Amino acid sequence: MDNFDLKLLHEIQRDGRVAVVELADRIGLSKTPCQKRLRRLEQNGVIRGYRAEIDPAKIDCGYLVFVQVKLESTTTGQLERFNKMVKAVPEIMSCHMLSGGYDYLLKVRTKNMTTYRALLGDVIAQLPGVSQTSTFPVMEEVKDSHELSILPE
Repeated sequence: MDNFDLKLLHEIQRDGRVAVVELADRIGLSKTPCQKRLRRLEQNGVIRGYRAEIDPAKIDCGYLVFVQVKLESTTTGQLERFNKMVKAVPEIMSCHMLSGGYDYLLKVRTKNMTTYRALLGDVIAQLPGVSQTSTFPVMEEVKDSHELSILPE
């Protein structure tokens, strides 16, 4: 990747709907080479997709918690079963395997505490191998960015 690719990625992650002509102008290329670079980055999996950023509070999903999960064991089979099942729960926004006292950290969004409590008891606690959870309600979202730090020269 060269500086044009990095500039393109920087711009496209900030505005995924930018027209190719505008994108080309921003990064200092003409339309055709810019379009070819964009297609190549998509085909190579560097750009994984485009999506809308939706305000969770406006669609009644404003309650945010982080959940630490400890499994009974961390055998390969146990981890694979947990990973597969956690992907099927739409309220779980992200899931990260950790090292340390807990095995996973989940980011979960629901309508309110009541719906979260039901999700915890009926779904999260029932995921394969879960032995313990700890919940951390978010009081205020200070920063929640999906942009990577791409600094072209």
